[in-house]
Amino acid sequence: MRRQKRKAAGRAAYMALVLTFLYLPLMMVVLFSFNPSKNAGVMTGFTLEWYKQLFSDAEIAATLRNSLRLAALSIGTAAVIGTLGAVALARRKMRLQGLMEGVASLPVMVPEIVLGMAFLAAFSFVRLRLGLATMYLAHTTFCIPYIFLLVKSRLAAMDPQLEEAARDLGARPARVFFTVTLPVVLPAVAAGMLMAFAMSLDDVIISYFVTGPGAQTLPLKVYSSLKVGVTPEINALCTVTLGVVLLAILIAQRIRGVKSS
Repeated sequence: MRRQKRKAAGRAAYMALVLTFLYLPLMMVVLFSFNPSKNAGVMTGFTLEWYKQLFSDAEIAATLRNSLRLAALSIGTAAVIGTLGAVALARRKMRLQGLMEGVASLPVMVPEIVLGMAFLAAFSFVRLRLGLATMYLAHTTFCIPYIFLLVKSRLAAMDPQLEEAARDLGARPARVFFTVTLPVVLPAVAAGMLMAFAMSLDDVIISYFVTGPGAQTLPLKVYSSLKVGVTPEINALCTVTLGVVLLAILIAQRIRGVKSS
């Protein structure tokens, strides 16, 4: 019994150490976003002044609009492509199907710096001007797998007899999809879109390679500001971004939990 208690205490201490290592830096950013002093190493009190300056900054507002517009367009397109691709691969047996599924999931597994360089090379080859259009194409590409994988797993658990019964009753393929298949996979689509939104909203590396004049996003603004030092306003901006991303992830997990039940 005593040995088991020591093991349990050791596991708890190990998890506490890991969590502290992971989340202490984030907590420090949040804490110093309320610091009245511009000295990032000294906490002198509590203030919301940096948040007031943040929300009155026209440049940051413009980059936020770019980020939200880019994320909305990217996940909207990725939802259509990822859902249709998952349905096609799940319901029809094709040659090299395993290879096609692997290729569809590839953007999640490839390092972002490699993916960013690949996008830059491809856009340069076709002489496509870097800007919001190239960022939209890049973000759509790496958002697709998040939706594709969730929808595919949901389809694997779906009873195919539901679709067969609808076809036996005379429903055309399009009607079977919209009245039977889509309602079943819709929670997975929504969860995938929220996960993709979080990934798109805080992406820096890929966006850095494919951005152009007038196409700066919020994460790129943070990155460029860090080159001249960390200010409380940047801490406030990072805190707000962190909160939005965490909210999207929590909603996605909630939707996935409801879907599983």
